[in-house]
Amino acid sequence: MSLNHVRPWRNIYRRKSRQIRVGSVLVGGDAPISVQTMTNTLTTDVAATVAQVQAAAEAGADIVRVSVPDEASSKAMKEIVRESPVPLVADIHFHYKRGIEAAEAGASCLRINPGNIGDESRVREVIKAARDHGCSIRIGVNAGSLEKHLLEKYGEPCPEAMVESGLEHIRILQDNDFHEFKISVKASDVFLAAAAYQGIAEATDAPIHLGITEAGGLTSGTIKSAIGLGNLLWMGIGDTIRVSLSADPVEEVKVGYEILKSLGLRHRGVNIISCPSCARQGFDVIKTVEKLEQRLEHIKTPMSLSIIGCVVNGPGEALMTDVGFTGGGAGSGMVYLAGKQSHKMSNDQMVDHIVEQVEKKAAELDAAQEAAE
Repeated sequence: MSLNHVRPWRNIYRRKSRQIRVGSVLVGGDAPISVQTMTNTLTTDVAATVAQVQAAAEAGADIVRVSVPDEASSKAMKEIVRESPVPLVADIHFHYKRGIEAAEAGASCLRINPGNIGDESRVREVIKAARDHGCSIRIGVNAGSLEKHLLEKYGEPCPEAMVESGLEHIRILQDNDFHEFKISVKASDVFLAAAAYQGIAEATDAPIHLGITEAGGLTSGTIKSAIGLGNLLWMGIGDTIRVSLSADPVEEVKVGYEILKSLGLRHRGVNIISCPSCARQGFDVIKTVEKLEQRLEHIKTPMSLSIIGCVVNGPGEALMTDVGFTGGGAGSGMVYLAGKQSHKMSNDQMVDHIVEQVEKKAAELDAAQEAAE
């Protein structure tokens, strides 16, 4: 829950949900909203898939999903699980046996699609495998692959059809006394996805996996996901998220964290507050921010940095950040530390100096955190 007693208009009251476990990661209840991504390498290429999982984990992914389309991928999954630093979700479509094999291979969660996994008897076998091997299950409803009988009933994918699909599958799991599940009701249409998620949030206390499926490329998909996921998270809906982009999985993780950071729901790394720049700028803001984003990727400590081109808003923004730099004149600007003016620094040395100040502040914050524990 994100609570601010001084500024109550910033409060977000999370929907109350049951808590489940995906390997070492808790999902739902009062657990932090976890960030997921999915590999796009061939699962049978173990080295490439492991490298992608590790890169995603380094970027902050809590959970990574891996597609298991065939028996060879199931065999590879066992090796990938052994090398993975984070819990893995096996993405299962069309053939229920892949779910059984993935559970045996050590997957922490099985994602099954009600629209293509098969009848109840096949689902029951997947449930048994999940129970036997300590897996959780994600019911992954997708507007693009709804069951035939629901499309005939409703005429087209709609929120009601997606919620009904999800509830039908929840019933199967609960009838088999299986409760370690979460659910998603994804669509590429933001309006459809938002309405479906609101409906499922009211109908069950299961943890919810948020996503706008097939959102698009890096720019368009980021915008679409920020609108859809951001509004749902603001409403308190969502326990784990995946931003679906036609881009490197690491970019999905970065965007996911930025969405959570913007709502005060999760904090990791440096939050850079920077101006779009204009004729008043005392240095090249855009190039400076690009350099700093790259140079500060290794910082995992939650902290803030303001990079403002001139004194119109620079001092005010710096008051609320851990480290700040405001452009001035004569080729130099002012460095702020903990919201206060500290010293001047020349523009040609500012990037190295700011990195040094951020690293120093991160070390101080980490030491204070360790002392408090």
